[in-house]
Amino acid sequence: MKKDTFEVIGGKPLKGTLIPQGAKNETLQILCAPLLTSEKVIVENIPDILDVNLLIDLVKGFGVKVKKLKAGKYSFQADEVDLEYLKSKEFNIKSRKIRGSVMLVGPLLARFGRAYLPKPGGDKIGRRRLDTHFIGFQKLGAKFKHDQEKGLFFIESPRLKGAYIHMEEISVTGTANVVMGAVLAKGTTTIYNAACEPYLQQLCKLLNSMGAKISGVGSNKLIIEGVDELGGAKHRILPDMIEIGSFIGLAAMTQSEITIKDCQIHELGNIPDTFKKLGIKMKFIGDDIHIPAQKLYKIQKFIDGSILTVYDAPWPGFTPDLMSIVLVAAIQAQGSVLIHQKMFESRLFFTDKLIDMGAQIILCDPHRATVIGLGRKHQLRGIKMTSPDIRAGVALLIAALSAKGKSVIDNIHQIDRGYQFIDKRLRAIGADIKRV
Repeated sequence: MKKDTFEVIGGKPLKGTLIPQGAKNETLQILCAPLLTSEKVIVENIPDILDVNLLIDLVKGFGVKVKKLKAGKYSFQADEVDLEYLKSKEFNIKSRKIRGSVMLVGPLLARFGRAYLPKPGGDKIGRRRLDTHFIGFQKLGAKFKHDQEKGLFFIESPRLKGAYIHMEEISVTGTANVVMGAVLAKGTTTIYNAACEPYLQQLCKLLNSMGAKISGVGSNKLIIEGVDELGGAKHRILPDMIEIGSFIGLAAMTQSEITIKDCQIHELGNIPDTFKKLGIKMKFIGDDIHIPAQKLYKIQKFIDGSILTVYDAPWPGFTPDLMSIVLVAAIQAQGSVLIHQKMFESRLFFTDKLIDMGAQIILCDPHRATVIGLGRKHQLRGIKMTSPDIRAGVALLIAALSAKGKSVIDNIHQIDRGYQFIDKRLRAIGADIKRV
């Protein structure tokens, strides 16, 4: 097992080029889709991170033939699937470790008529209910059973049937799961109030290339004409927009000149504009983003002079996965900003560590924090801390790289779950970071 602590000597400006990994959230959806066909599916730009590797192990457990063609490129063929794996101790243990395992349910139910799942794990960022997934499957005609005492979910249907589904929650994984169930259902399925994140659009594009009939991709209304079977396809994962946003925040906080390569800028939505509201300068050169070394950056105000508010919302709103990065980037800005984390109620609790480092943050309640920018008048100080989840962990790492002296970050497997070789990549542009 990798060493689970980072030791960081901060306060050094960085300089160089970073290439974003493949999108973690997209990959976790895409890797479940090969279970829908007996033919070969080839996927490129897969990130080498803990959550993705764990899902690949789960898929292998079902008997899916997984072949690594080169770094980041795999072929998957599910022509001999063993459903008995669902009953195994290994599946029970591994599927509880990542939330992405829930998206195995849709393909298994659609193609094989049944699925079983222990309550999955993932980040401890507040309530993340699974009702949306299973209500969707029930509307497609499946029978659902929940063993609350053991934390087990059972669902079965000999053949799903198309239906009108109004999603009660704009859930990305919920929409992905129901879409994968509906593509092999009999008849037409309409999903209204569907999530429309780029991850979901990418999944729909892959499914269509496999022979599915999905229209409305990119909107919140998907219409799916069920087909009898799907075939093989090739797919490339988008660059990770969360990592791109993290690198923008890193550049600002550490006064670094960084170029982020191959960003697929047209897929980033309002992410660049949100960081620009903090006063962070950036230049688009083709599909690259260049962030100049910037000593001072000033947070904008609203037209009436009131304090800027940044809040998360389902796409095309600002992604909740970057709220912690915006918060940490605001620490050394001039001015103040209200961070309103609407979607998860435990995601701002890591601010106590930033306050210990010298940040001026008022935690108003579990959903809101006000950051009063230091404007470089005071440098953060290094401390010992623990990473509570993937995104907060990277925010703490950014703070540590900007701080004076040594910081120690424990529990860094949380960061490894979502960021590929982050220490090695940061060292290449001048960061003093090592695993101890």
